[in-house]
Amino acid sequence: MNSQTIAILLAFAAYLIMMIAVGVIYMKKNSSTEDFFLGGRGLGGWTAALSAQASDMSGWLLMGLPGAVYAYGTGQAWIAIGLFLGTVFNWVCISGRLRKYTIRANNSLTLPEFFKNRFHDESKILLGLSTVIIVIFFQVYTASAFAAGGKLFHSVFHIDYTLALTIGVIVILSYTFMGGFMAVCTTDFIQGTLMLIGLICVPLLGYGILQGADTAVSLEGTKEFFNLFYNNGEKISAIEILSQLAWGLGYCGMPHILVRFMAIRDEKELKKSRVIAIVWVILSLGMACIIGLVGRELLGTKLLDQGTQENVFIEMILYVFVKHYKLAFIGGIFLCGILAAIMSTADSQLLVTASGISEDIYSGICGKKADDKTIMRISRFSVIAVAIIGYIIAFDPNSSVMGLVSNAWAGLGSAFGPIVLLSLFWKRTSFEGAVAGILSGGLTVIIWDYIPLAGGKTLGAATGIYSLLIGFGISLICIVIVSLLSKEPSKEILQEFEDVRS
Repeated sequence: MNSQTIAILLAFAAYLIMMIAVGVIYMKKNSSTEDFFLGGRGLGGWTAALSAQASDMSGWLLMGLPGAVYAYGTGQAWIAIGLFLGTVFNWVCISGRLRKYTIRANNSLTLPEFFKNRFHDESKILLGLSTVIIVIFFQVYTASAFAAGGKLFHSVFHIDYTLALTIGVIVILSYTFMGGFMAVCTTDFIQGTLMLIGLICVPLLGYGILQGADTAVSLEGTKEFFNLFYNNGEKISAIEILSQLAWGLGYCGMPHILVRFMAIRDEKELKKSRVIAIVWVILSLGMACIIGLVGRELLGTKLLDQGTQENVFIEMILYVFVKHYKLAFIGGIFLCGILAAIMSTADSQLLVTASGISEDIYSGICGKKADDKTIMRISRFSVIAVAIIGYIIAFDPNSSVMGLVSNAWAGLGSAFGPIVLLSLFWKRTSFEGAVAGILSGGLTVIIWDYIPLAGGKTLGAATGIYSLLIGFGISLICIVIVSLLSKEPSKEILQEFEDVRS
């Protein structure tokens, strides 16, 4: 092991030890389930904003998106545009209303519990159905983060993928298990800051190296590479653009993002968070696309030849800081930014899934009466169980980070996005409509993405239409039709709705 590798390893070690230390600190402060799952609703504006965005973007932001732009050109940026629009809508329209409604709806701690309390569901059907959806799709989402972590350690240290995957899972599991929500949010704040610095500095320095070498940035030949309406040299269809923009619809139904809105301290902090989050997402998505463009010129097509285009940001950091500037430790810190993106999503998903198992299934559905210490103990063991399953799914070194994220995002967005929207803004939404929306949205994505119904192909592969676009639309229609056909909500439910609106 040479001196440069040792310097990078030291940077990783320092970063990982700091994350675990945060978990130890907050472990002593968790005295109740509200502390463990929502931090006692005491989240500050900066922490809420950066935590929400860091947990949102995951390794996809620093690996999946730059890799797609590097391989196919700026036509892949429509996904980033859709995500930007979705982020703005989520913070401006959803955040404040959801925070108020979850407090009014019997101080709901989780999204499934909110659905149960919002529709006065004594049968607990909504609680169980939404928890099952979360557990299924978050397993895939968590696996995407674990796979990204394995690829990072494998690329940087050239260690076996399985060992690399194991190291990443153990660290994430450690501080989430110990510290709960506030440990996750605090680490996410650190990680979100580090991600943003890396996203801005690395492509600018890479571009400077190109200019210093008197190299004109003419990315691989054709002007189509820079054209938003071309993808891999071919003109993009309207369906492709709509499918990529549709990623923004997913925000309305992401439990690990929505829970941040529920935990913010007050309205003043919420307004501050909105501005911070929107600025962060503009900078981060824009620079992630630029990384793909600069990386194509800096590194050539060697990653395409190897089928490792998702490693473009990793290879750029190594080129800029290790090969060019000989600053291996600094390069290691920036590589930790990629690890930060991975960890900030995986920890949030572990916590949300664990809350579903302990709060919604064990306590809510099974009706087991237990004190806070028992529930937290179950929650922590649930975190371990979920991590193990995600670890098994991510075991394949050829797993695509982009593909795994795409499937999970579509499933959660279709199942929960429409019902979150209508439950907050349409008082006529009924319990029956909510059940129909969650079921139809989740099942549509499973059928569209996983069942080969079109000549041996899935409908998604055959049509090129992203399943979230179809699933979200079907769920929305089902909620409206079934709600109008079913009995009007009770006076108590309507009064709660008016209380929140006023």
